[in-house]
Amino acid sequence: MIWGIFKRDMCHATRNVIAVIVSMGLVVVPALYAWFNIAASWDPYGNTKALKVAVANNDKGYKSDLIPVRVNVGETIISTLHANDQLDWQFVKSDKAIDGVKSGEYYAAIVIPKGFSADMMTLFSPDIKHAQLKYYLNEKINPIAPHITDQGATTVVNTIDKTFAKTIAQVGLDLASSILHYSQSPQMAEYMRNLNGNLTTMADTLSGASQQVTSYSQLLGSANDIVDSTGKLLASATKAGKQAQNALKQGKSGATSLTSAGANVTSSVSTALDQVSGAFDQVAAKVNKAFDAIGKDSDTAASQLATLSEQISSGESLYDTYITSLNHMRESVEQLPDSDSAKQALLEAIDREITLLEAAKGDSQKLAQQLKDASTQVTQDTAAAERSRKEILNRITSAKQSISNVRDDYATNVKPKIDALASTVSTLISQTDSMITQLSGTADGLDDVTGDVGTNVTSIRSTLGAIAKKLDSSAATVKELITKLETGGNAGDGNSDGGNGGNDASSSDSGESDELRALATANASTLSTLISAPVALHRVSVYPIANYGSAMAPFYTILSIWVGAIILCAMLKVTISDREKAHVLGLGDTLPRIAGPSGPGNASRWGLRLDHEYFGRYAIFALLALLQGTLVCLGDMYFLGVQANHALQFLAVGWLAALVFSNIVYTLTVSFGDIGKAVAVVLLVMQVAGSGGTFPIETLPKFFQMLYPFLPFPHAIDAMHAAMAGSYGNEYLLDMVYLALFLIPSLLLGLVLRKPVIRLNNWVSRNLESTKVM
Repeated sequence: MIWGIFKRDMCHATRNVIAVIVSMGLVVVPALYAWFNIAASWDPYGNTKALKVAVANNDKGYKSDLIPVRVNVGETIISTLHANDQLDWQFVKSDKAIDGVKSGEYYAAIVIPKGFSADMMTLFSPDIKHAQLKYYLNEKINPIAPHITDQGATTVVNTIDKTFAKTIAQVGLDLASSILHYSQSPQMAEYMRNLNGNLTTMADTLSGASQQVTSYSQLLGSANDIVDSTGKLLASATKAGKQAQNALKQGKSGATSLTSAGANVTSSVSTALDQVSGAFDQVAAKVNKAFDAIGKDSDTAASQLATLSEQISSGESLYDTYITSLNHMRESVEQLPDSDSAKQALLEAIDREITLLEAAKGDSQKLAQQLKDASTQVTQDTAAAERSRKEILNRITSAKQSISNVRDDYATNVKPKIDALASTVSTLISQTDSMITQLSGTADGLDDVTGDVGTNVTSIRSTLGAIAKKLDSSAATVKELITKLETGGNAGDGNSDGGNGGNDASSSDSGESDELRALATANASTLSTLISAPVALHRVSVYPIANYGSAMAPFYTILSIWVGAIILCAMLKVTISDREKAHVLGLGDTLPRIAGPSGPGNASRWGLRLDHEYFGRYAIFALLALLQGTLVCLGDMYFLGVQANHALQFLAVGWLAALVFSNIVYTLTVSFGDIGKAVAVVLLVMQVAGSGGTFPIETLPKFFQMLYPFLPFPHAIDAMHAAMAGSYGNEYLLDMVYLALFLIPSLLLGLVLRKPVIRLNNWVSRNLESTKVM
């Protein structure tokens, strides 16, 4: 029965030319539907060159106060876009760009504002501003164009970022390379030799200054000893000497700096010598008084003279102390550098002072002896006592003159030299202030020296000792710097002697120099590109698809097969007429009257059951559907060139989809008539949106995500993707099985469930016919 129905249908479909043409059209139309859509979407993102995007540059540029180089990022963007063919870039004024977007002449516009470069350069300032491009977009022209132009705008932003970073990096690398090349030039070698020479001179100067400060410290110690000795000498002579000593002590303790301390020393010594000279006048008065008492009380006079003799004798040791202090001072002066102009003059002055002190000491010794002799003569011989008186007074005059000589020479020669020495020390401290401040760890010592040298000579000497140590440390630092510069220069030359083996530091410096040289001599453009984009995306395609058209082919192919099934049901009759049933049964042109009203199953008493009618008429639907699937799949592969790694599997998907889809649409139509056709269209619309053929199913609303597994499209599309690019495990077979399972509910509806609604469907059809419109 099924074969008979199919054979008669084939005869009717090929009875005349019009029938053949229509049959061919039913096969070709779905293929055309698929091919046009696939071809139109073959490479849409590769054909964006015709999309017009306006670019307007209002950037005024930027010029740094520190580096007078004009930077204009806007011009760089324009230059870059001239070489970019991703979109049809239109370089116009900002007003025209904005107006062109509004009128639809341009899909989008990018406007670079006036302060774009200035805002970008705030990257190097505390007040950073985010540079912004103004992007105008006409979203009503086309739903896809805004996304493409957005991609173009993003490309511009990425290009700006990478170009900016690349430019900064390239400038830095070029500068480093220039510095390295310059450091290896003859001029740089000459500069390094001059620098080493200057540093060596500085180190020697610092060492000499340290020695000089040490000598001045020792000299001050000697001056302090002289002050103490002078005080003791004055104390032994008279009460005025004690006052002078106190004055010296007060002067010494009241000094607030090195210069004032030296001035107090010289002033106190001068005052002390004046008072010693006056003391001899008092001794002369006491001598006269003693000799005047000889006639009245010789014993008392003798006792007074003896006392004076002892006082004078006791002061001789203080002369020795004074002379010893001067000798110490002389030794300190001898340690001064020969280049010091005050050295020789001060030595000569000290020598004269020592000679005069020795002469004064001799006069004091002779005076003491004469006073002693006079103390024994006054009780024996009055005439001899008178002679002794004259001799003693002459001796006092001579001693006084010696002290006057010492005082005058001190005031004329020694005092100016000591004052000059103190001034020299003060000047030295002031001059070395800036040098010490700049060297490591010496600022506090200098502040102590220049701000408050000390309140006495002892503290001044301590400060000078610290300064001398810091000067020595600074000299050592400079010498170490010279050594490192020489070592670095040898490493940079690359000509160091390899026989001595070197040391770890030299090897390390040489390694660092080699690394710096390798970095600076490398391709600056390559390195700057690496710095601007340190991470490169290496795309590894898993199951690669050749192009966008191939990627969209499964969706449009499966969609066209469903459309083909709807077209078949729209053009071919799904029910069999009573006349056809009679011919199949061999009953002539009509069924017997007892068959009842025309409709499905009315010939079952003669053996033509409902399932025979179902499959008999479906056979031509299945044949044409298979032809549709075959044509569209072959055209995809061999006409359009769609990727298909497994061609037979690709064809098998088309065949199975054609059978399943045609059966579903046929069943809906045969069961519900025109309402079934409408349901088939609704299913088509639902599957276009919810199949995941264009957008990932995860991006769709929740309703479609829940509906997704119960639609045939997704399984057919996934099976075709597996046939095109490869299958993961049993992915292809599972999708084919899931697709075939949709035949079960379709056949169940067509063979079993449609029986109760046959009368209802017939009644609906009669009412539609009665309208004479539907």
